[in-house]
Amino acid sequence: MINNNASVTPLSIATCDLCDRFKSDTSAGVQALPAIWRAYGARAAFAGPVATVKCLDDNSLVKSAVESPGLGRVLVVDGAGSMARALLGGNLGAAAAANGWAGLLIHGCVRDVAELAQCDVGILALASNPMPTHRQGQGLADVPVHIGGCWIAPGHWLYADADGVVVSTGPVHNAKL
Repeated sequence: MINNNASVTPLSIATCDLCDRFKSDTSAGVQALPAIWRAYGARAAFAGPVATVKCLDDNSLVKSAVESPGLGRVLVVDGAGSMARALLGGNLGAAAAANGWAGLLIHGCVRDVAELAQCDVGILALASNPMPTHRQGQGLADVPVHIGGCWIAPGHWLYADADGVVVSTGPVHNAKL
């Protein structure tokens, strides 16, 4: 159990504990995403404020995001669940780790699975696919996205571990559990 008097970091809070705490309390807008994610990065658990990209089979904005300072954020990429092309590969995974991203949630595919496993960043995606994307500068950044029945907006918080993914409208990791 977590010591309520201690300073708590987001990674020290289990998603199950958050769901237990907020199962009947809608004030923090806590939602659990469907259990559809597969882990690919070296970090088994991660959390942070959300930044978003919405794109379909074009990772131009994903590349721009991970090559910029992550500041401990989580990049949520709404690739519409497409299985046609990978939105993240080894080079971009390494860039995300080097630039301080806490994690990435890809509603689509990744590639270079062995390389992603070496990246010190959390990476969750639906599947892997070796086909690269077409970079045509398509997509939107910093917009609300709808994934698995949940709205996720820039500034929301995402918490992920082996038990699942939880999104809240703001930080809840200091809430008394």
